[in-house]
Amino acid sequence: MTPDYTAATTSAALFDTSAAAKLVLTGPDAPMFLGNLSTNDTKALALGGGCEAYFCDSRAKVKFQAWIYHVRLSDNRHAMWVETTPGRNTDLVQYLDRYLISEQVEITDRTADLAQFHLAGPKASEVLATALGEPVPELPPFAHMERTFGRDATCSIRRRDQLGVPGFDLVCRTDVADGVKRMLTAAGAVVGTAESFEVLRIEAGTPLFGNDIDDNRFVMEVGFAARAVSYSKGCYLGQEPIVMARDRAGHVNRVFVRLNVQGEPPAPGTKLLRDGAEVGVVTSSCHSPRFGPIALAYLKWKHHEPGTKVDAGGQAADVGAPLA
Repeated sequence: MTPDYTAATTSAALFDTSAAAKLVLTGPDAPMFLGNLSTNDTKALALGGGCEAYFCDSRAKVKFQAWIYHVRLSDNRHAMWVETTPGRNTDLVQYLDRYLISEQVEITDRTADLAQFHLAGPKASEVLATALGEPVPELPPFAHMERTFGRDATCSIRRRDQLGVPGFDLVCRTDVADGVKRMLTAAGAVVGTAESFEVLRIEAGTPLFGNDIDDNRFVMEVGFAARAVSYSKGCYLGQEPIVMARDRAGHVNRVFVRLNVQGEPPAPGTKLLRDGAEVGVVTSSCHSPRFGPIALAYLKWKHHEPGTKVDAGGQAADVGAPLA
């Protein structure tokens, strides 16, 4: 085990996630505008609240994976913060702008001028409290607050457990990022690598656009999609196929699962076979220090039950619990 992996699973590790795409939407219609385009109920988000969501096309195929927060800016204006996966900020701006007609909404790309860290581990809250010099309140998933490190390094601190351990996203100005990093590492966080972050993500079964999700994937097949979809809000783009999958079929055609592999981790794109027939595909894989060779995959319905054995590129694999 590497030191940062050990820290993430036993104490706390700090990962640089500044490449995440970051947009801010201001204007009185921003919550409604996002609610009409995304799968979750952004209109109901209170200040300090957040949620996971997807932007889809009319067939409910995923266009963007997103995390949306109701924030207050430094000038006291309320705004909607939208984070998506690295490198997709310009695409998301263009996507949103395409649907912007008469709504009073202004879209600003903040990707370049804001740094971001992910503090993860069972002692993440303790490390955060030590660095801040004050207790950290218990935050529910995606809730957030503002706190200042030192004199002027104000951060938005957001609860987000994406690596299977307690975690916080910290967003701050790029000019104070080094100071925030120094204070967190002095408080006990171990600097993490992208390689360990990826292993932890796969262990946790957290899907990622570009790896486990593309724009041909039906949103309800994606792991943990249920927490990112509201059935009680008003109409939104892609709603009809989502409701049909629930009310008519009662299930999706493919299920996102974790595989335990006997041998080398199968490469993404490896076809999964059962009795010679293709039943799924691998999307991510790694050598896990705790679980051995593992993979994330989609399997057809009726082939996804835990314990089911499949062939992964000539290697035996067992299906774990559905990631839903």
